[in-house]
Amino acid sequence: MKILLLEDDFTLSKEIAVFFNSKSFECFPFYDGSSLLKKFVPNTYDLIILDINVPGKNGIDVCKSIRKMDRKTPIIMLTAFGEIEDKLISFENGADDYLVKPFHFEELFARASSLLRRKEIPQQIQEKIIIQDLEILENEMKVFRSGKEIKLTPKEFKLIIILANANGSVVSKQFIAEKLWDYHIETNQNTIEVYINFLRKKIDKEHSMKLIHTKIGYGYYLKDIE
Repeated sequence: MKILLLEDDFTLSKEIAVFFNSKSFECFPFYDGSSLLKKFVPNTYDLIILDINVPGKNGIDVCKSIRKMDRKTPIIMLTAFGEIEDKLISFENGADDYLVKPFHFEELFARASSLLRRKEIPQQIQEKIIIQDLEILENEMKVFRSGKEIKLTPKEFKLIIILANANGSVVSKQFIAEKLWDYHIETNQNTIEVYINFLRKKIDKEHSMKLIHTKIGYGYYLKDIE
């Protein structure tokens, strides 16, 4: 499997590459964001690891640019900062996971393995999900409301699929966390709430009929309520 790595610390970059090579991965390192984007070829890699604070274009901008070309390859962000705002910005721009430095290589490997398993698991895909004037084309990863396409990040798309597949039933934060992330729910409670707000702004804000609802103390559901 091929890993694209953006990390400007030469020593750390080499250590990560050696570690993943020992796990039978092939690692392709870059040291600044601009150089990476010039040579990036969509759908070439199995996993992308991006440090946020790098020369040229930073990791967030690189992530955003990659997502315009490649919506499916998993992306893990690395940073020396652990603020929730940094995590949310990463997720909003298309990242699938986030790891704060310093970290153990085994933890990075566990996160990577989790994302790769999700990528490889065959999904039973419905061609189209329709809820009121909301239309979800799951195989094309597209969402429309009243005929207008709504641009969602990969994580937002996964979240709306989770809600849509519940057929109007309430989905708990625990269930959402287990589907979107493999690690412990306590690290994701606030993030899930923010993601729901992201979806509401994109799906419901311009419409009088709201489709995304909260059942306080239980979770969220997607349903047209007259």
